[in-house]
Amino acid sequence: MASLPFSCSSVPGLKIHPNPTKMAFFVTSIKSSLGPSKSAFLQRGFSLQSPNLPGFASKARSFGVFARAATEKSVHDFTVKDINGKDVALSKFKGKALLIVNVASKCGLTSSNYSELTHIYEKYKTQGFEILAFPCNQFGGQEPGSNPEIKQFACTRYKAEFPIFDKVDVNGPSTAPVYQFLKSSAGGFLGDLIKWNFEKFLVDKNGKVVERYQPTTSPFQIEKDIQKLLAA
Repeated sequence: MASLPFSCSSVPGLKIHPNPTKMAFFVTSIKSSLGPSKSAFLQRGFSLQSPNLPGFASKARSFGVFARAATEKSVHDFTVKDINGKDVALSKFKGKALLIVNVASKCGLTSSNYSELTHIYEKYKTQGFEILAFPCNQFGGQEPGSNPEIKQFACTRYKAEFPIFDKVDVNGPSTAPVYQFLKSSAGGFLGDLIKWNFEKFLVDKNGKVVERYQPTTSPFQIEKDIQKLLAA
């Protein structure tokens, strides 16, 4: 059996609304341009309902193109680097249900998410389930550490045994290709932006995105969806 990317054992929801003209979404800072004074606003959701906003029509049409393109690929087509800098072909996870999460060590959501992710992983890892964690420092600079520091944090504090990968960008011009795919597969009007730490994508055994969850959706709230995929 091929070895998995880093895990502790090796160391001594946003549900997309079907109508893009009425989509509730979780708003956060992009490159912290709004500053701390907007933090209260950024922690609240609101519903955007106007179909006459400038650029709306072109954005909606573009999403259709991206969505169709996304269906021609799967998560299994990508190769990423693990937290030790080694290439990992995601095709090794064919036949498994995946929960892909952008993680951070210093976020208000860190403790609950890491604890619940660890619990969910321990419960279902022998049933064909994997969690793929991608550290990201784009939201409030809350994952500032080096890869070895992130690795030590996840392992010692939360005993995380699921694969942890190299730190990546999930938004902007340097977005990791696998995240470009994830967002185009479950996006929509403004849905191409990851909103904050711990946004989650549920991927089926064929590598297709079946659900997307906002950062405040806890792993325990996703458990029933995981069970359905494992039973499929």
